[in-house]
Amino acid sequence: MELIYGIHNLREKHRSCVATIGAFDGIHLGHRALLDQVTAYAKKMNLPSTVIVFEPLPREYFAPKQSPARLTSFRERHMQLLSCGVDRVLLIHFTQAVSQMSALEFIQRVFVDGLGVRQIVVGDDLRFGHDRQGDFGLLRDVGALNGFGVSQSDTFLLEGERVSSTRIRKLLEQSDFTTAERLLGRPYTICGKVVVGRQLGRTLGAPTANLELHRLKTALSGVYAVNVMLASGKVMQGVANVGTRPTVDDSIKAILEVHVLDFSGDLYGSLLEVTFLEKIRDEQRFANLDELKTQIHQDIAWVHNFFNVAVS
Repeated sequence: MELIYGIHNLREKHRSCVATIGAFDGIHLGHRALLDQVTAYAKKMNLPSTVIVFEPLPREYFAPKQSPARLTSFRERHMQLLSCGVDRVLLIHFTQAVSQMSALEFIQRVFVDGLGVRQIVVGDDLRFGHDRQGDFGLLRDVGALNGFGVSQSDTFLLEGERVSSTRIRKLLEQSDFTTAERLLGRPYTICGKVVVGRQLGRTLGAPTANLELHRLKTALSGVYAVNVMLASGKVMQGVANVGTRPTVDDSIKAILEVHVLDFSGDLYGSLLEVTFLEKIRDEQRFANLDELKTQIHQDIAWVHNFFNVAVS
């Protein structure tokens, strides 16, 4: 799959395609149904498929503190799009200039002049352009004048209820990982590269791998029993903390720390995939490091029991 960074990097070879546009946060079953339509059109028309996404998401750009929690980082979104059989991803950096583009200007610059689209497939709630003035009707009208078709993907329902990123965020906040998995079509995971942290876990007898979340907010907060897939593909069990570590850090930036049970080795620089299974407790502030150490070892014992693994 080709990743195109910005409208300015569109070339003649990228013209004539089937395209869609959206946030695609989480790549849930509703997104996959829309992407299936895109790839089906592409196959029928013998054209490449192109997905247009923004980074940051427009809501994060306009109101970072009030924006919804991210389900996926760009890396995770990119990998999920790859698994859906998409040929190209056009990543548009959302800036002040992009936010000021009228819907008509956006259509002209991106869909007509840039991609030379032959068919566009959009969700039923699509809004784009300055003041969110662009929608399915405008795309259809412009398409009639410029020779491209526009189709709308119906709301995707599962057991009579709409599948949406908003609904999945609420399920994760409630630690309902079973229902979230049904809506996503896969277990909820967070992927990230292990970075050097403060190495406090080692002094507390529980070394952790620190993963950068690459998002302003996360839908999870607290301590969880998890599965951890190492770069080798081996899956191990662990305990994870998602939060700001109030006992040892004054930062407002959330991080993901994972203690892999019965593991010894160097994980720095490697890519881990963490699957969340069960919430143990909320994150909390402790009076001192001794209290934190005691709680950490209680959490590890809880996870050993959860996985029915004997404490070594």
